[in-house]
Amino acid sequence: MVLRFVQLKEPDGARLLAAVNDAGLARRVQGANTLLDLANAALKAGATLAEAAQANPWGDEIDIAAALAEGRVLTPVDHPDPAHLILTGTGLTHLGSAEGRDKMHKAAQATDTPTDSMRMFLMGVESGKPAQGETGVQPEWFYKGDGSHLRAYGEPLDSPAFALDGGEEPEIAGIYLIGPDGTPHRLGFCLANEFSDHVTERGNYLWLAHSKLRPAALGPELLTGPLPQDVRGTSRILRDGAVLWQDDFLSGEANMSHTIANLEHHHFKYGVFRRPGDLHVHFFGTATLSFSHGIVPRVGDVFEISAAPFHYPARNPLGLAAAQPVAVKSL
Repeated sequence: MVLRFVQLKEPDGARLLAAVNDAGLARRVQGANTLLDLANAALKAGATLAEAAQANPWGDEIDIAAALAEGRVLTPVDHPDPAHLILTGTGLTHLGSAEGRDKMHKAAQATDTPTDSMRMFLMGVESGKPAQGETGVQPEWFYKGDGSHLRAYGEPLDSPAFALDGGEEPEIAGIYLIGPDGTPHRLGFCLANEFSDHVTERGNYLWLAHSKLRPAALGPELLTGPLPQDVRGTSRILRDGAVLWQDDFLSGEANMSHTIANLEHHHFKYGVFRRPGDLHVHFFGTATLSFSHGIVPRVGDVFEISAAPFHYPARNPLGLAAAQPVAVKSL
């Protein structure tokens, strides 16, 4: 049995944590109201999340579908201080992921010389899955924000007023807690929408960093244990209740040019990312984008990403943030 964990609120606003089994039966976890509480208890006991959750008898059965409909489901992980939850990611990590990026950048530079994106992708194909005990090539890496950028099921992904585009990126994200001794501990995996501005990125690949500073959505549940080698899902955009665009997406190491361990190594090799008590959400990349098919999302469109073995999809409407003029003052 593989446990999944869902964070949600009671109708009165009180927090609770539910554990969901393979059959979809959800029960309240006793002794921990948040995933972070459970993870810290597991670290203290030298146990896994599943073992820590089962240290006490299960609580009441929880209707997750009803909680989703009522807007009571939270992101599967959060931190009381959002600055201690760090969002980062990698790109060009999936087989086929370079094609759309390469087209964008070749159009910008108008030459047949291989783009930096294609070169980095091919480096991953060649050296992203190292032999046991060896270190593979480092991937493309980006910073995405902190915990204030995370969005739960049903919450809008607000594109900044200055953005040129707001498009989905269907991905898997790894969730990590840094232990008291600085050791990263993987709590599990989530479905994710690593929302980005592809028009800005197309203008110049050095604007990739700008294009990534956007909110991101996680699916409702955290999946414990290893990620299946072959993850097959569907990414679609709904407009006025009808499917505007739909495509399959693939993840898992069978469909990647890097191992997850290699991506994790090149993130956590930096000491600043091993600060005890911090949480990390690390997006592993994708090869499927509606942008590559000429789709231009509009405010109100709904992004929906689903994949087995996750029970529930990531589902979020596209929003638009109000303009916020900024002026720097001298003291």
